Amino acid sequence: MIEIIDQISNEQVLENAVKRFRERGILLPTFEQQRDPSLIPGDIKERLREIGLWEIHPLNLFRITWKNEPKEHGGLFGEVNHLEIPRSITGVDARIVMIVGKWFPTGAHKVGAAYGCLAPRIISGGFDPTYHKAVWPSTGNYCRGGAFDSKLMGTESVAILPEEMSRERFDWLRDEIGSEVIATPGCESNVKEIYDACWEIRRTRPDCVIFNQFEEFGNAAWHYNITGNALEEAFRLVKTDRSQMAAYVSATGSAGTIAAGDYLRTLAPQLKIVASEALQCPTLLMNGFGGHRIEGIGDKHVPWVHNVKSTDMVSAIDDEDCMRLFRLFNEEAGQAYLQSLGLDEQEVKQLSLLGISCIANMLSAIKTAKYYEMTGDDVILSIATDSADLYLSRLEELRENRGAYSEVQAIKDYEKCLMACQIDHLKELSYTDKKAIHNLKYFTWVEQQQKEVEDLNQLWYDRDLWPRLFKQVERWDEMIRDFNRRVAG
Repeated sequence: MIEIIDQISNEQVLENAVKRFRERGILLPTFEQQRDPSLIPGDIKERLREIGLWEIHPLNLFRITWKNEPKEHGGLFGEVNHLEIPRSITGVDARIVMIVGKWFPTGAHKVGAAYGCLAPRIISGGFDPTYHKAVWPSTGNYCRGGAFDSKLMGTESVAILPEEMSRERFDWLRDEIGSEVIATPGCESNVKEIYDACWEIRRTRPDCVIFNQFEEFGNAAWHYNITGNALEEAFRLVKTDRSQMAAYVSATGSAGTIAAGDYLRTLAPQLKIVASEALQCPTLLMNGFGGHRIEGIGDKHVPWVHNVKSTDMVSAIDDEDCMRLFRLFNEEAGQAYLQSLGLDEQEVKQLSLLGISCIANMLSAIKTAKYYEMTGDDVILSIATDSADLYLSRLEELRENRGAYSEVQAIKDYEKCLMACQIDHLKELSYTDKKAIHNLKYFTWVEQQQKEVEDLNQLWYDRDLWPRLFKQVERWDEMIRDFNRRVAG
């Protein structure tokens, strides 16, 4: 049976959590407050003025929102952080607008997805912060977000991620958070090895609770309600009288972020939802496999929480294009060349808000605009999940391996990776295409992870299930308010 969290499962465990939170002065924000920070009490806002964005302080739970003031210390809240990619970069008439994850605590939006998984367990008595450790299996930012949330909620964490991920992730987890870190074999696409580590923990460590983002519906529910609303606001901020919300592009990864498309479709039924993945591992495009360098998206399987029936197109992006554009946007010679094309300094500077997977999202948005022959009245929404700040070691590696970046290389990268971007490696999905992708879940989730076939079928056939899963947050907010009252005594 697919779990709906709507009641207390263990009163004693809940009381242990209440006591821990009372001792440490921890309060939980509601999902409504994360969606609309103007609802956060004034006394909390005043105290946040003295707290840094990444500081290990429980009040930073209230900064799990797309609407943080873009400041590293003492900022409050404003409109959703977003940027529009200049047409001289995209080469298309359609407008590509991305909401920005850099200004979350930890510098990435996954801190929100992790909150959507951990908070419901705490308020329902499903997780005891005085006994349990929270295990965060991830290909990157999710385990960082989970470890951060765990620390703020007064519990210990275990981070699982592939050994080939960027050095920044490992250093921060160990040195800043003090998390236990398990490095599994392989790279971004080696998700099964992460699952194998989870099974070992289940067998040997009863004090651990695993929050697998690929199967936790709290991940998708957070994005449906919080990210979806942020995208809606970004559209309203940029739209003209003629604008239409034409498409939403998201790397699949854990399939949490793409759930925001389900929300957007309630506003714009004609919206195209596009799943972006790596060409080197085209799992959705052609049942493909392989390793790649687009950090932030796990592959070689279809996540349990992906509502595949709502996805209209798959776009596969060459990781080489992402790495070349990453240098173009962040190397001095690349930035100078972009300014020579007419971009002003601020427009060029904003391109550093795109991490590697964000560049892949941008390229998929360009492909979408060209495939559907979109015009200047069409707005394509997408996500800048994190920024270049989290990949500076990759920039150093590229310099070491390829030499100094030059204007000639900038011209090559601009022409090849942007202006020559075409509609290859795209697939518009028919009903049977979608069902074929959904059926791939069987091999991971039923054969390997011991899910029930009946649940797999329910995810496809039950039209009411996904809305119920997404709308759990309404009940969670009631439970959070009750929990906070008990904490306050």
